[in-house]
Amino acid sequence: METPNLNYINDLSGDNQEFKNKLIGILKRELPLEVELYENELKNGDYIQAALAVHKLKHKVSILGLEKSYYIASDYEDNLKEKSLVLKEDFENLLKAMQEFVIQL
Repeated sequence: METPNLNYINDLSGDNQEFKNKLIGILKRELPLEVELYENELKNGDYIQAALAVHKLKHKVSILGLEKSYYIASDYEDNLKEKSLVLKEDFENLLKAMQEFVIQL
């Protein structure tokens, strides 16, 4: 599995440390909320809403430089729309890695 990184954030912010800190702050604030929303929708059996939550999380996947994992998230989103949990474990492992990385920032 890929490792989350700050390459995209570093490229986007350039030498502007304030902007970089702002982006990291947004990640720290939004990621746990979006993961919780995904988990709740899945627990409630609402696959369509879970797919929407995954859609939002895909942006965080990209921001954290997880290019290959983006495709897992995208395919999992499509699977949820079809009421399939194929790729659930892969996606949730990705979420765990992202959360652990963001906590350390």
